[in-house]
Amino acid sequence: MKQITRETLSSFLPKRPREANKGSFGRVLVLAGSRTMCGAGFLCAKSALLSGAGLVFWALPASMQPAFAAALPEAITLPLPETPEGEISRGAFGLLMDFCALRKPSLAVVGPGMGASPLLGEFLAQSPLPVIADADALNFLARREDWAKCWPKNRPSIFTPHPGEMARLLKTEITPDEAGRLRQAEALCRVTGGVSVLKGSGTLVCAETDGVPETWQNTTGGPALAKAGSGDVLSGVIAGLWAQLGAAEGFDASSALKAALCGVYLHGLAGDLAALKRTDYGVLAGDTAAYIPQAFLEILE
Repeated sequence: MKQITRETLSSFLPKRPREANKGSFGRVLVLAGSRTMCGAGFLCAKSALLSGAGLVFWALPASMQPAFAAALPEAITLPLPETPEGEISRGAFGLLMDFCALRKPSLAVVGPGMGASPLLGEFLAQSPLPVIADADALNFLARREDWAKCWPKNRPSIFTPHPGEMARLLKTEITPDEAGRLRQAEALCRVTGGVSVLKGSGTLVCAETDGVPETWQNTTGGPALAKAGSGDVLSGVIAGLWAQLGAAEGFDASSALKAALCGVYLHGLAGDLAALKRTDYGVLAGDTAAYIPQAFLEILE
C-alpha cells in the first residue's frame, strides 16, 4: 500500500496559470441540503470554492435559498421545488437538467444532507455528469439490492463512504482492522469502476490500474476531524480539485484519482492546522474549511 504524502501533491496538485480566468478551473454542481440538514451543502459548496473551483453552482430546496445565497454569495444558487418534509422533490429534475444545459457544470457532488430526496434516483440514473457520490447518495444506492450491477462503469466517479456507508453499500459488516478496510476499499472500486475513498483514521483511496486495484493511505488528519460535517468539507475539497484537474486534463479516471489523493491529504492537513489553534476537541467542520487556504500554503512553500 502506498502512502499519500506531500510529495504526492507536488506531482498532482493542479496548476494556476497567471493568464487563467474562472472558466479555466471548472464548474462544480453541488446537489445538497434539506430542511433538517441545511448546513451540509453550505460546507460542501464553500469548500469547493476554497479549493480553487472557478464556479460553484448549489442546487438546494427553495426555502433555504434566500438565507444561504446571502451566507455564500460566491456560489450561484438554484432554488428547487421541495417535498413537505423539506427535501428536494422529484419534480425538480427537469429544472435541474435545464440549468445544467445552460450553465454546463463539469461535475456534480451529490448527496450531502439530502435525506431521502426523491430526486436522488432520477439524477444518479439519468445525469451524464462525472459524479462524487457522498452521504445520502450512498444511502440511496445502498437501499437497492442491484445498484452495483446498474452503475455505469464508464462514468467517471468518486465514492466517499464512511465505514457504515461502506458496509451498507457492500452488504457486509463494518470492519475496524486495516486488512478488512483494504478489502472493502478495493471491492467498492472493483464493482463501480470508480475511485473509492474509505474515510477514517488513515483514509484509504483506491482505484483500478489496468484492472488491478491500487490503494493509497492518507498520512494527515486526526481526531479533530471526528465531527459532523467533516465529510461534507472533504467532498467539496475533492470536487474543487477535480474541477481544476479535469479542466486541464479531462474528466476521467486519472483526474478523479489525482483529485481524491490531493483532496484527502489537504482536508486532513486543514484539520491538523485547525487543531493547533482550537485543539482536537474544539475543531468544527467549518474551522477545517477555513484552514484550507493555509493547507495550500503549507504545500506550496
